[in-house]
Amino acid sequence: MSRLFGTDGVRGVANTELTPQLAFELGRAGAYVLATNSHKPKFVIGKDTRISGDMLEAALLAGILSVGGEVVKVGVIPTPAIAILTRELGADAGVMISASHNPAEFNGIKFFNGQGLKLKDEIEDQIEDLIKNNFEYPVMTGEKVGTVTEMADSSRLYEEYILKTIDTDLKGLKIVLDCANGAAFEVGPEAFVKAGAEIIVIGNDPDGLNINLNCGSTHMERLQNEVLEKKADFGLAFDGDADRMLAVDENGVLVDGDKLLNIFAYHMKKKNRLKSDTVVVTVMSNMGLDLALDSQKCKSVKTKVGDRYVLEEMLKNGYNLGGEQSGHLILLDYNTTGDGVLSGLQLASIIKHENKSLGELASMMNIMPQVLVNAKVSNSKKMDYLKDETIQSEIKKMESCLDNKGRVLIRPSGTEPLVRVMLEGEDLQEIKMMAENLADMIVDRLG
Repeated sequence: MSRLFGTDGVRGVANTELTPQLAFELGRAGAYVLATNSHKPKFVIGKDTRISGDMLEAALLAGILSVGGEVVKVGVIPTPAIAILTRELGADAGVMISASHNPAEFNGIKFFNGQGLKLKDEIEDQIEDLIKNNFEYPVMTGEKVGTVTEMADSSRLYEEYILKTIDTDLKGLKIVLDCANGAAFEVGPEAFVKAGAEIIVIGNDPDGLNINLNCGSTHMERLQNEVLEKKADFGLAFDGDADRMLAVDENGVLVDGDKLLNIFAYHMKKKNRLKSDTVVVTVMSNMGLDLALDSQKCKSVKTKVGDRYVLEEMLKNGYNLGGEQSGHLILLDYNTTGDGVLSGLQLASIIKHENKSLGELASMMNIMPQVLVNAKVSNSKKMDYLKDETIQSEIKKMESCLDNKGRVLIRPSGTEPLVRVMLEGEDLQEIKMMAENLADMIVDRLG
């Protein structure tokens, strides 16, 4: 069996890769590992709008209850709300059933510990070991069997929490929200209405199969058109579980996670709230963000790809702003994970405070042209580029050619037989040709 946990929980096509049996085993093993010091471990469980959510929830519940765990069901709710509710309710752990931005046929199971943090690798390994080794769990009978309660006002508690993070109303702002037919389809619009904004909502009619379908943060075209058509101040798009947020300015132009991080850094530094004047990003962030931050006398710290690694770096060194180009924005003063609705409220608050349009704020950063080319290489040879002298020599030659006005990044895929070749530079055609040539070389020598 290959490793179950990826960078964001356990995912796969529901009922084939992520089966009810596996969900049961994850629930049972997770409850046993995460609550070894608690007689009746308490779990908070939520889900997005996928048709397979009920099936996997039932199996997961059975696993937890079978080892004596107690479960609080909170229904359809964003992933970041699980992190908040787990802390607020004093639970031992939280679980979100969602495959985030993936199509409806996929689903996933993501664990949080009692502090609302994603599990460390070693804890995930303990859970996997129990499953792989067919561990014999203690048999619970009678009063030792777990119980379930349903929480009717979970969305209200989440709304109240995130609304307290902004210090102004949003009156006078006209905003289009794209809820991706996902977990934020109700709570997202309600929060913005309570904050005083005028809103137009799309992607808020889930049927179990249309989550992320031509909508949300992975399909921005409809939101861009809607902002222009309705003459809105800006638009916000969430993904299926609402832990991401991307924006569209008043001219229908996409504002990605890098530009949003620069806006947050600008405002937070001005308010003396940006810890160590530092933003944590991944190696895939655009070089333009480094240049923009530098102009503001801020700096960036880079991690490998995955918002969990961004968070680990933030916690390790006391930073409070980090995220990814894809729209995972971690505002650690308020939540321990990316939170699309909260980030959207914060962005709207900044626009109100600065009295500038989103387009003006986004223009503080210029995106450096970026090209990504995939080189097909077998999984066993994906790291061999590091010791191939010809490839390494070509990389050094390209870096010298770019002369500190661009960069070369090679990143083996964690899930596919690919080596990703990414180049940034001032001349798009030049870096496109360089990236293709380097990818061809990698295939020729390693493929």
